[in-house]
Amino acid sequence: MVDYGESTIDLLHSVYDRGVRHAVALMRHSAREFEPGRHDLENPLTAEGRELAHRLGSRLPEALTVRGYASPPQRCMETAELILAGYAAGGGEVTRHRPLEALGVFYVLDQMKMWRSMNDAGGLPEFLEAWFRGAVPTDAMMPPDVAARLVLRVMAGKLAAPVTRAGGESVRQLDVCVSHDMTVLLVRDRLLGEEVALANVEFLDTLVAFEEDGALWMTSHHGEPVRVSPQLSGERNHGV
Repeated sequence: MVDYGESTIDLLHSVYDRGVRHAVALMRHSAREFEPGRHDLENPLTAEGRELAHRLGSRLPEALTVRGYASPPQRCMETAELILAGYAAGGGEVTRHRPLEALGVFYVLDQMKMWRSMNDAGGLPEFLEAWFRGAVPTDAMMPPDVAARLVLRVMAGKLAAPVTRAGGESVRQLDVCVSHDMTVLLVRDRLLGEEVALANVEFLDTLVAFEEDGALWMTSHHGEPVRVSPQLSGERNHGV
């Protein structure tokens, strides 16, 4: 079995070792099928993918309350469900998981035109590089900087709404947000400055957002945390 998720486990432990009490993980789903002729978003997890997601959940840092959110396709929802099940099986505290449209491919405005552009570019990395430099049709894809900050805004919103126990006691918490490789690559490039060519986003790879010293930070397993903002260019700051 390929060790998908190892870098995510290491990254999450390093974040909580900093003294962080609440983090949000933007994660690619687990290993999935690639069935020719089937719509890409309908490809489910493989048996190995299900096992990997459950195993990742069982190895999360201890003493957390874990919430789950996912892009609506089955493979993302199942990844979130299995991560929470793995954590709960080891005695960890979990709440629930639910679909979140903002973790889907909302930035694709015309799927047919997007797939045509990707084929013309020669693949996903080449297509993303074209998108990031403004070389794809504007009616096919949302502006990448806008899309990345909208994803970050959702993550920041989770940090602003922590789980509390009766009496208002705060808990150490992790929000797992399962999405797609394109979303992780988008956010990593636009907000962390880590180019598409740096490395592929493997199954269960993660970006982690957290608050520290009154600021919002994001990190990957490729570098040090970067201070980020969900605010769009030219937008007044009315909170997240």
